[in-house]
Amino acid sequence: MITTSAIGIDIGGTGIKGAVVDLTTGALLSDRVKLPTPKGGRPQDIIEATRTLLATVSKDVDGLPVGVCFPAVVKNGHTMSAANVSSKWIGLAAETLFEKVLGHPIHFVNDADAAGYAESQFGAAQDVAGVVLLTTLGTGIGSALLNDGVLVPNTELGHLEIDGYDYETRAAYSAKEREDLSWDKWAARLQKYYSTLELLFSPDLFIVGGGVSKHHESFLPLLRLKTRIIPAVHRNNAGILGAAALAARFPG
Repeated sequence: MITTSAIGIDIGGTGIKGAVVDLTTGALLSDRVKLPTPKGGRPQDIIEATRTLLATVSKDVDGLPVGVCFPAVVKNGHTMSAANVSSKWIGLAAETLFEKVLGHPIHFVNDADAAGYAESQFGAAQDVAGVVLLTTLGTGIGSALLNDGVLVPNTELGHLEIDGYDYETRAAYSAKEREDLSWDKWAARLQKYYSTLELLFSPDLFIVGGGVSKHHESFLPLLRLKTRIIPAVHRNNAGILGAAALAARFPG
């Protein structure tokens, strides 16, 4: 039986979002529900909030795959890092804990990986052959690496060391805001970052996501790269779409 819809849940440092997704088009089949991330970002509090959201999104959870994306390196269902949430997530068997509390199998994935997969299925990377690199420019730099639509998880390319810096501290959108950089000065840092990615991966396409991508005309034309670089199609819903699509592909 081919699954045509799934539930995607995107857990972030400030909000938890979810919806039912049409897996053929990427359209939302329900309202997008958003709850605030509980203060402190502790595992049990976030899991309980997710249970509340899931009950609101769909009354028929048993019939649908459920995917959850999260701001952490995820290996074999374990969260190996934690960004903007409690350090209690580090080393946690998160997927098993969610399944126990929610009473339903889930697929757990890194948030940038979910966004990249969403673009490959429903957005800017759809039907693009070869190596695609998605980067999300926000508080840090998230990354997703795909080859012919196949996701290589947990790349964490925002942490490349360039000029002696963990380069997301220099090139993330938060750095532009913190240092009050002009678009030109910020683009010079992005130029160095994306040129390094070109050297290492020889990609066929760069996709730029994150909230700042809605202002792509202010900075992407300033970059001089061999590789085509374009804005992401899905921003706010990318994690939801990717988590749902991966859950359908890799059911629990």
